[in-house]
Amino acid sequence: MIACVSGTPDALQGRNPSLSSAAQGFGPEDALAALRKCANFGQLKQAHARIIRSGLSGDQLLARKMIQVCSSHNRMDYAALVFRQIERPHAFTWNVMIREYTMNGGSRRAILLYNLMIIGGFAPDKFTFPFVVKACIVSSVIDKGREVHGMAIKAGFSRDIFLQNTLMDLYFKCGDKECGCRVFENMPVRSVVSWTTMISGLIACGDLDAARGTFERMPNKNVVSWTAMINGYVKNGQPQEAFDLFQRMQIDRVEPNEFTLVNLLKACTELGSLKLGGWIHDYALKNGFNLGVFLGTALIDMYSKCGSLVDARQVFDEMQIKSLVTWNAMITSLGVHGCGEEALALFSQMEKANVVPDAITFVGVLCACVHMNDVEKAYELFVNMRELYDITPLPEHYACLLELYNRTTVQDEDLNFLNNVQMKQNNNILAALLEADIAQDVSSADRNFPSSFEEASKVGSIYQCQLPRFKWDVG
Repeated sequence: MIACVSGTPDALQGRNPSLSSAAQGFGPEDALAALRKCANFGQLKQAHARIIRSGLSGDQLLARKMIQVCSSHNRMDYAALVFRQIERPHAFTWNVMIREYTMNGGSRRAILLYNLMIIGGFAPDKFTFPFVVKACIVSSVIDKGREVHGMAIKAGFSRDIFLQNTLMDLYFKCGDKECGCRVFENMPVRSVVSWTTMISGLIACGDLDAARGTFERMPNKNVVSWTAMINGYVKNGQPQEAFDLFQRMQIDRVEPNEFTLVNLLKACTELGSLKLGGWIHDYALKNGFNLGVFLGTALIDMYSKCGSLVDARQVFDEMQIKSLVTWNAMITSLGVHGCGEEALALFSQMEKANVVPDAITFVGVLCACVHMNDVEKAYELFVNMRELYDITPLPEHYACLLELYNRTTVQDEDLNFLNNVQMKQNNNILAALLEADIAQDVSSADRNFPSSFEEASKVGSIYQCQLPRFKWDVG
């Protein structure tokens, strides 16, 4: 990790003081404009080269902008080289580098960079600590978070509201409810974000009653606060309470946002109420909500789980932009509800649209094959999943194959394939299913696992009772 921060190519080290920006007609404002126009990494390198030639390498504003552009193109390795050129980085520059590492999946490198900052004698500012705490949240390292908290206290920033909100988030997400509550109670001033973080944290820790009590104490509630509480009820299997709170929200004339409606659609699914789900859909249309990826996918999920595939397909067809989750929701809905040919046709359409499927997609299409009793197509899809898309099979995939074997007579070559595939990892298919908690309903007497699909057929069908419990929710 240290190498990623300290490594520097020779080409970047040289600076010719005789080349002034004025002589080149390329000043800091020109350089900043050039960086803002970079549409790809190649253009960034060209702009960087010009900055070096113009003697502007030491401009920290430009360095920070280059780091941000590198981050947007997922090139934190190059950002580290840019950062290394700065002789005495300002705290703001350290902060940008720490933040961008965290945003690009390098939270542990962000923490390492903070360590180097402290060891190097560079003084952090009030923004440094929240950025590092966020890195601790992503990395789930509560002990380091406590250490950073202590450093912030020593540095005199413990009462910064942004830091306090982030610390609450850390403690709650890492399961330390007591410390999270303590931070909240010791806050001299609380913002709406503070209250909402406290509510969400209590919900995450399973204390719904305390969350509701905090919600009621909240002096000023906004749509995020209401939605957080509604989400808490939905997640804890209390959909009716979620709708009761939504009714109060309307009485208080607080307009819902897209996240509110998505949570209510999940509540409709819990209640199994197609009528209520349709009302939410109508509400969204009448109040100007766009049928975007998040809301549209939630509608597909609700309609399909409440038994209206026609409405689900209509929403799918009306959506202008579809994510992988959207395709999965529709394909899986069709697959598990017996519309095999339609599911496979939609899968073909997805491939033609250059959308790369994932493991969930193949659960849907293999379910479709089961309903069609098409073992040859299932075999073809299973092979493509492994060899074309490099997806490791899930126990749900094996459940589909096992069900097909139970129903049909397969060719010897297919049987040999099914007997051998992934056996080295799991010894046998049913063992893999048990490990994934799919074979919970197989009696203990039946848990003498066979070594082949042929023997497994004697156990009976697990597909019908187990696969419908597979989780394919939208979020």
